Amino acid sequence: MHTLLSRREEKKRKEKKRTVCFFKMVKNGGNGNPAVKSEASHKCSVSCLGPLIFHCQAVGNKVRLSRGGLLAERKGRTFQNGLVFSSRPLKIQERIRLRVEKQLINWHGALRVGFTNVSPSDRSRPLPAMAIPNLTDTPGHWAAAVDESYCQEGTELEFWVSHGGSIYVTSTSTGQQKLLTGVDLSKPLWAMIDIYGQTCSISLLGSQKKELLYTRRSCPAPECLTSRDADYSYSLIPDGDSDDCMSLLYMEVPADTGSAMDCVVCMGREASITLPCGHRCLCRPCGSRVIQQFGSCPLCRQEIRAPSVEERQVSGLLQASW
Repeated sequence: MHTLLSRREEKKRKEKKRTVCFFKMVKNGGNGNPAVKSEASHKCSVSCLGPLIFHCQAVGNKVRLSRGGLLAERKGRTFQNGLVFSSRPLKIQERIRLRVEKQLINWHGALRVGFTNVSPSDRSRPLPAMAIPNLTDTPGHWAAAVDESYCQEGTELEFWVSHGGSIYVTSTSTGQQKLLTGVDLSKPLWAMIDIYGQTCSISLLGSQKKELLYTRRSCPAPECLTSRDADYSYSLIPDGDSDDCMSLLYMEVPADTGSAMDCVVCMGREASITLPCGHRCLCRPCGSRVIQQFGSCPLCRQEIRAPSVEERQVSGLLQASW
């Protein structure tokens, strides 16, 4: 009888758990790219693969990250120094999706993609100028050049490593192609991307992995508030330092059993801001940063727009105390 009760209690305890993604507050480092500051939680789907952005520290000398680590641009008049890595290890058959945002036709060659079992956090800086041959000549690195036809401006492409240790690529305009074989699957693998040659800007659109009965995906990519019709004269964003941004970590924590809701970003103050979607989930200091950097509710991802004068009079969501 005691054993049966223990099993029931254990089952209830597990049911109270939920999958969450951890927001990690980051601030721009010396090279203009983010560096980790603090973290807080956000509920996510049980089928989530975990958040995925470009690693914020292991980047090439000419790379600038923006949009919360989702856009990587190679700056300057050069075809190299464009290395970036994924923020977490990728699973076998997890397809990472990219979009080519900009290209320059005055160079030969284009994007190089691959995998490495060397953690980006453990790499010494500055990074090598190129993935091929600087990294591929060293153990634990596998990369191949992607044909220029896959890398036209506006093209979306996916690449992944198979159970057999082969790297494949496919795009919206061309078919699937095997790039190379022989990847060591015995250790964690991070995606390795070289923004090379004609390719000078890429966006990370997320990833997905097909299971037997469903498809798992990385967290939805939050987007910045970019509406041109926003009324900035009555903004939630205060003056001052505005180079804070967010990245994400994947964890599982017990569900909150309290009645009062804490801010989902800092977890230290009571949520006092009600967003247009109806979620009351942010304190005032964190609210301004979330709206500035993402422009979407951290719980439901509904876009946040600065309301018009008429909307303010009706909703009363924004008070003069701001």
